[in-house]
Amino acid sequence: MTSPFPGMDPFIEGQCWSDFHTDFIIRLRERLVPTLLPDYFVNVEKSVTLVRGDEGDVDRIVVPDLSVEESGEWTGGPDGGVAVAVKPVTRTLPKPQVVKRPYLTVRSMHNREIVTVIELLSPWNKNQRGGRSAYLEKRDAYLQSAINVVELDLLRGGSRLPTVEPLPRGDYFVFICKGTRRMKAQVYAWPLNHPLPKIPIPLSPGDADVKLELQLAFNETYERAGYRYSLDYTTDVVPKLRPAERTWVRQSLKASAK
Repeated sequence: MTSPFPGMDPFIEGQCWSDFHTDFIIRLRERLVPTLLPDYFVNVEKSVTLVRGDEGDVDRIVVPDLSVEESGEWTGGPDGGVAVAVKPVTRTLPKPQVVKRPYLTVRSMHNREIVTVIELLSPWNKNQRGGRSAYLEKRDAYLQSAINVVELDLLRGGSRLPTVEPLPRGDYFVFICKGTRRMKAQVYAWPLNHPLPKIPIPLSPGDADVKLELQLAFNETYERAGYRYSLDYTTDVVPKLRPAERTWVRQSLKASAK
């Protein structure tokens, strides 16, 4: 079944983002490949992050393999003076977890070098206490090269990517930085009730951009994953909606049920 909303489904962010992230990247690749052959090919690659349990990763909770606790005591003399023995207390250290997040690279068929990177931001990338700093360092490295960078921010929550000028109003954003104009980004912004746009994917200088239909890729992801059945539409959207948005969401769900 199709989504009850014309664009992004706001329930995905708080309920199944990791699953959506992986599948959406695959759908984007399937849509790109026919437009790029025979001069380019598209790889699904993965960024690897070592996550500790105290780093505020909003994607997951790190659970220890084993926890052993003992009650430690101070043992003092009869006069309550200086302790003469201390029993150790065992505490479990947060278990590091390797987190892999997929992204796309468009490579030249001629020399196999990366021409364009397409990143789908995750809650971790946008978390001030999590991986935002690491992602911005990665982004800076891209911008110091001739690589084109396309960043998809389909999350309402978290910190936005930094720009010198204020961003336009919107719930979702796309940032496109061409290697020939590295520090100038084309920014697409749209509200919750708007379809995802068709965006240009820049290639090597001299080659025309190709178009990527984000909404069609979303529709395919939603329907193939069966989100209409697995998402819990009786709960509140996370992050919370404004009153007018909450009313619109409920009206859309009611209309789609007819």
